[in-house]
Amino acid sequence: MPEDIRARQRTGTGLGLLLTLVLGAVLLTALPKDDDRQDAGDCIPHTVGAWSSDDRLTGEFARYGDDATRADDWTGGDGTHSVRLPDGRVLWLFSDTYLGQVYAPPNPVGESFAWRDTTAPLVRNSAVLMREGRLETTLPAPLFPDPAPNQWRWPVAARVEPREPGSDERVVRVLLWVRTAGAAPWIYGMPTATEVATLSLPDLRVESITKVFDQQLVPDASRRVLFGTTLIKEDGWTYVFGGDDGQAASRPVSSAYVARVPEGRLGEPAAWQYWNGSTWASGARPAPVLGNQHKRTGVGSAFSVVRKDGTYVLFTMAAGTAGLTTVTSYWACSPTGPWHGPTRHLNAALPDGEVAAYNPQVHPAVSDSASGAGNGGGRLVLSYDVNWLEPAAAAAQLNRNVSLYRPRFVTLTLEPRK
Repeated sequence: MPEDIRARQRTGTGLGLLLTLVLGAVLLTALPKDDDRQDAGDCIPHTVGAWSSDDRLTGEFARYGDDATRADDWTGGDGTHSVRLPDGRVLWLFSDTYLGQVYAPPNPVGESFAWRDTTAPLVRNSAVLMREGRLETTLPAPLFPDPAPNQWRWPVAARVEPREPGSDERVVRVLLWVRTAGAAPWIYGMPTATEVATLSLPDLRVESITKVFDQQLVPDASRRVLFGTTLIKEDGWTYVFGGDDGQAASRPVSSAYVARVPEGRLGEPAAWQYWNGSTWASGARPAPVLGNQHKRTGVGSAFSVVRKDGTYVLFTMAAGTAGLTTVTSYWACSPTGPWHGPTRHLNAALPDGEVAAYNPQVHPAVSDSASGAGNGGGRLVLSYDVNWLEPAAAAAQLNRNVSLYRPRFVTLTLEPRK
């Protein structure tokens, strides 16, 4: 079995978003100014500069996960995303999540790891609130209920935007991936649809969930596109990136896609426009903006994009076996490309054992950048998730050592490429 498929498989109990290891209608309001596709010479190439482990943030998730004062809160999860709320709190979103009790070492086999019982609850998604750098509470989980039997929702990127264009009232919009249980190679779920949830502020109550991009009629599941792995806010638009599951069909790489939505309209399917290879169009079949099987360039299904001094930088796991430990990057002058790279790599620090890194995500909510899109200078915070490689042993290993199934963080700078 190819290593990328093995690494992405999920156990029968569901162990997370291990998706990136190796490797229509006329708009009714005025649209923001259009942005023509730019040439490669219109911006400065950027790549990863200095970087280091962020032990403080990694340690904060370890502290909160190991806290034994509650039995209904987060103790581990993957699919790590975040958004800063207007009152300064940070909402952290996770896909498959362990709740329950964590016990101090030694564990039942005498090792010096904090551990959880095999009966610990596992839910499909969760949300944790942070205030002034300290994690405080887990919202009732799962936050987003299953849409149907044998289907579930994984939250991905989120942003605070006007309830409707021009409104002073703000809400949180969360992109959701709907997946459906399936046979191999879809044991982590078949990509099904992209939804948008609207959460009220400040109480974060789920008000509605709207399907914005349905893929159930695409016969080849490996070519179904889910949007929301990352987003960028720019000039009145929200650019929403997505990916397919090409690696599940043994293609060397997956492809990246991009849509855009006017500010305040993420929850309106008719407001979405998709890049079809030459223009933005409503109701169009999106065309890849990055992904070349022959050149082995592309992305995992979960990747992250930021904007630095007019240049877009995309972080993803590297292709091939290097993708078990290595984050790489691409750059472009426009969300639609052309994308150039890969450029300089970042080697993720990992705990001992048969483990791998995946799902690199930049977190403007806790970065130095003054912009919610990660624009400008300063330090960027990037997380990656960690999981056990061998599916048959994963559940036992993650319970034996609870530190394995938690995000790790690094801080980095982006510099002009020399």
